[in-house]
Amino acid sequence: MSGLSACLFDLDGVIVDTAKYHFVAWRQIAHELGFEFTEQNNERLKGVSRMRSLEILLEVGGLALDTATKVALAEKKNALYLSYVMQMTPTEVLPGAVDFLKNCRQSGYKTALATASRNAAVIIELLKIAPLFDVVVDGNRVTHTKPDPEVFLTCASDLGVSPTACVVFEDAEAGIEAAHVGGMLAIGIGSPANLAKADLVVPGLSKISVEQLRAAWDNKKSTVAKP
Repeated sequence: MSGLSACLFDLDGVIVDTAKYHFVAWRQIAHELGFEFTEQNNERLKGVSRMRSLEILLEVGGLALDTATKVALAEKKNALYLSYVMQMTPTEVLPGAVDFLKNCRQSGYKTALATASRNAAVIIELLKIAPLFDVVVDGNRVTHTKPDPEVFLTCASDLGVSPTACVVFEDAEAGIEAAHVGGMLAIGIGSPANLAKADLVVPGLSKISVEQLRAAWDNKKSTVAKP
C-alpha cells in the first residue's frame, strides 16, 4: 500500500445534503403512480443511478412499465429535483466540508468528487466549491454505479495516482464496498450502524482532521502489511 496521495469525496450526504430533494421528487412521482414512497424506502436509493433508483421505486410500488415510460418518468423526476437544486446556496454545504477540503489540499493531497449524480457540476457551482476539486467524475462519465468501483477508479486515473493511494469519503454502504473493491481506504460519513464495513466512521467532515485521516491510513497500512 503506497503513501496517501488523494482524497475522493461522494457528494450527497458527504459534501451537501441533496438527498432530501431527491426524496421529495421521487415521492411526488410515486404519488402520481398511486402509491406511497417512504423515507425508509428512500434509503435504498443512496449511491445508485437515476434509472436504478426508478427501478427500485417501481419495485416498491409493484409496477412494471415499458422503457419509454420509465425514461419519461426519470426525466420528470430530474426536472422536479433540479427545480429544488437550482435554489441552493453555499449555506447548504454540510458543516466542516469546506475547511476539511481546504486542509486536505493544503496538506498536499489531491481532491476529487466521485458521485453518481448527473447534476454534480451544477451543484458545486451553486455551492461555490468547484475550485476545491482537482477532478469531478459524475454519472455522466461512468457506466457502472456503486458498488462497482468505476467512479473511484476513474478519479484515480484522472488524478494520475494509484487507486491504492486513495481514500474515499462515503455515506452509503454501496460506496464503502466500491472503495474496498477498488483497493482504497474507506471512511464512512454517518452512523456506524449503517457503515459497519468502513475503515473509520465519523458523523461528518467537521468531526475529522487531516491528522486523524493520516492515523487511519497508517493503521490500514500496518494491517495490510501484516503476514
